[in-house]
Amino acid sequence: QVQLVESGGGLVQPGGSLRLSCAASGSIFSINAMGWYRQAPGKQRELVATITSTGSTNYADSVKGRFTISRDNAKNRMYVQMNSLKPEDTAVYYCKAEVRAGTFGSGTYYYTGYDYDYWGQGTQVTVSS
Repeated sequence: QVQLVESGGGLVQPGGSLRLSCAASGSIFSINAMGWYRQAPGKQRELVATITSTGSTNYADSVKGRFTISRDNAKNRMYVQMNSLKPEDTAVYYCKAEVRAGTFGSGTYYYTGYDYDYWGQGTQVTVSS
């Protein structure tokens, strides 16, 4: 089993900054793409940004130039630095990981041959004065 835990959300004034973190743990051989998504009240969940295992990134037009996604493959962690925040950025932010499942043996994880998508529980970001 794999767990994703987000942190770093909170209340910030317009124009402010926040840094969200996502930590993955469990039976992980490796992680392919990771991404941040968000869901505002009454709206569908939408993509914010994604990053591949080799560092290629993709951003929603609404956050380009303001948000920066990054990851630490050795620690199975992902981050998003959010600057110049706007009230319309208010949402619950979720991390997603495409995990290559591992099975532990002889001190290391071996690839099971199965890939799964996992989601975190979400962290609230509120941008308001």
